[in-house]
Amino acid sequence: MNRNEFLARLRKGLVGLTQAAADDIIADYEAHFDEGRAAGRSEEDVATALGNPDRIARELKAEAGAQAWAQQPTASNAMGAIFGIIGLGAIDILILLPLVLPIFGTVIGFLLGGVGVFIAGGAVMVVGPFAGLPGGAFAAILMGIGLMGLGVFMIGLMAILIKWMIDATIWYARLHYRVIKPALEPAKA
Repeated sequence: MNRNEFLARLRKGLVGLTQAAADDIIADYEAHFDEGRAAGRSEEDVATALGNPDRIARELKAEAGAQAWAQQPTASNAMGAIFGIIGLGAIDILILLPLVLPIFGTVIGFLLGGVGVFIAGGAVMVVGPFAGLPGGAFAAILMGIGLMGLGVFMIGLMAILIKWMIDATIWYARLHYRVIKPALEPAKA
């Protein structure tokens, strides 16, 4: 593979990163080819030494997703980190997925339950005084406030658990990648 083929495959694999980030990465790899040419190496030798451009792009996208999540833990950054890691293939999906999905599903269920409890609390607070509940209007308002507080607590706790789970998944993927990376690198002669 020559320089142009390598850089074209790398650029194609970097789709999804910002244009500036992709341009910086491409510039770094162009510099590798320039240094190789200055050292008297062929483009094919440099491309072989650099490795598979598709794999490099997946690794860079996974790392960019993990860094974006670390800098700003938002839902979109979480999805980017998770999909980048899955795209990297560093996680033993057959082993990890059956363990993580039930836990993640339970946490999401409790999160949605918290939303439901919050809404129910609001309904009790608004409708309760007119429904003739035991204890009167004041008790209905207090019960509604209490249910809304429980809902907020459940939502907050589940949000923290989801963040910890995403952090743990990224940590595991990085650890796992560090373990398998030597096996993926070509042997140096």
